[in-house]
Amino acid sequence: MDTAVVILAAGKGTRMRSNRPKVMHEIGNFPMLSHCIKTAQQIKPWKVITVLGHGRTEIMQFLQDSKKSIEFVIQEEQLGTGHAVKIATKQLSNFDGNLIVMFGDTPFISYETLIKIKAKCEQTDLVVLGFRTEESAGYGRLVTNSSELLKIVEHNDANDDELAINLCNSGVIAGNSLLISELLEDLDRNNTNNEFYLTDCVHLAKLRGLNCGFLVCEHDEALGINSRDQLSQAEKNFQTTARTQALENGVHLVAPETVFFSMDTKLGRDTVVEPNVIFGKGVTIGSKCIIKAFSYLEGCQISNECSIGPYARLRPGVDLSDGVKIGNFVEIKNSKVAEHTKINHLSYVGDARIGKNTNIGAGTVTCNYDGVTKHRTVIGEDVFIGSNTMLIAPVTVGNNSMTGSGSVITKDIPADDLAISRSKQKNNNNGAKKLREILRNKKNNETH
Repeated sequence: MDTAVVILAAGKGTRMRSNRPKVMHEIGNFPMLSHCIKTAQQIKPWKVITVLGHGRTEIMQFLQDSKKSIEFVIQEEQLGTGHAVKIATKQLSNFDGNLIVMFGDTPFISYETLIKIKAKCEQTDLVVLGFRTEESAGYGRLVTNSSELLKIVEHNDANDDELAINLCNSGVIAGNSLLISELLEDLDRNNTNNEFYLTDCVHLAKLRGLNCGFLVCEHDEALGINSRDQLSQAEKNFQTTARTQALENGVHLVAPETVFFSMDTKLGRDTVVEPNVIFGKGVTIGSKCIIKAFSYLEGCQISNECSIGPYARLRPGVDLSDGVKIGNFVEIKNSKVAEHTKINHLSYVGDARIGKNTNIGAGTVTCNYDGVTKHRTVIGEDVFIGSNTMLIAPVTVGNNSMTGSGSVITKDIPADDLAISRSKQKNNNNGAKKLREILRNKKNNETH
């Protein structure tokens, strides 16, 4: 049966003390809403609808920029979770499949759990996802028997026996879309907050004699994020999971607790990551690479058997072919580097294309910006760039050519040529001695 997903993301998140929408705060360098959407899309839903309210402009821009095929509706007035879902169901018209309601501030619900929810929907009328915790203060309780959800009791309304229950409500609810739409029509807001509660659907279903089931997920999956402290804890949980997954996939993390991942980081088998490495967005690394200590990578594609760092900085648009070596204190941006080329130390390469088997000497700079426009540097195959060479783009260096150390290259270099561009050295007899005497006399005069 087809499944639709509604993600609630309209809340203000006042406890965050932020001008940003709560769901746009990042975990693993991506908004927490991204995590919900990613998981929802993994079950191949018929449709995903996000309910927006506070900060809608920023969220809509994010959805457009990320090219996610997500529909959205606007909850103009914040009248509760039931009201938000009711607005969303108007986009589902006569859809007769299952509906799963998720929360944009609960980003760790797993694919496996959503699959279980889908299966449970085939066995019962409504499904509520719960989790067990000994720190249950503030959470609604799921009152159950062995197989059935009897009711949901809010913390403030629970008696002593109900407060002793450690099975808590995650907020996730699922069932037939048409049924949920009918139940939403019967909601009222006769409660302290004067809001339509989605959880009241369980009570209304029981009044109809319908079956309500429940599933239990891990506590960390159901972690809701309402404050900066909880956001920090969520980041910690995400990084722990990402490290574990990397290790299980055959990546060697020398000091796992010092390595930080993004949600989309991809590392190949037998790759080694040394301590204090940070992966920003958009990093894909092949197999048998080594990422040395204190390197920062983002937006780059690295093939197999490459060596990066230590203290390397790879910026967006970098594409390294097999066997490339990027050494210490090297920065690369928007450049393609072919097989077995070496850029070993203290160099900057930006807006460049470099052929295979080329050696870039220490202190080399591709001078790609003229103050107005970025320009491209093209370096061929089997080239030797001498140390401290300045390549003033746009410039092309032909195959098998060389530059002398300290050269400033302003013109194209044909294949097989040696280019040397530097001032002739002149030694002044006793010049250093004379200069020191002048400087010392000047200093003495200034201090008296």
